Amino acid sequence: MAGLATQETDKSVTDYIESIENETKRNDSKTLVKMMSEITGYEPKIWGDYFIIGFGKYKYRRKSGNEEFEWFNVGFVPRKSKMTIYLTFDINKEQVLTSKLGKCKWGKGCLYINKLADIDLQILKQLIIKSKDATWH
Repeated sequence: MAGLATQETDKSVTDYIESIENETKRNDSKTLVKMMSEITGYEPKIWGDYFIIGFGKYKYRRKSGNEEFEWFNVGFVPRKSKMTIYLTFDINKEQVLTSKLGKCKWGKGCLYINKLADIDLQILKQLIIKSKDATWH
């Protein structure tokens, strides 16, 4: 993944979102950009070739070596099947919040959502705030 998705680019977030064919995903993307911008205080940036829309930036070292990388604090990508929301903490440890979130799946640092209407946006905001706070220095 290094080299593809770990670098901020100057690609247009607006152009990318407007190019999304599915109207629900396009509108959900606009909602997430607004929400994440307000919570983080950062403008959205496209990260790498995967077109991840990321907010903020921090440096980290992988456990496997001495390489240091830059990554965003919170972000998302509107994929064809699901929307993936990237957070920088272990979501599995947030059972109280995830039990109230709604219809979605999650992995260690990602939420997988069909559409925002399926989840409680106030709970999502709490998770985004937690992610922002986990990496802000």
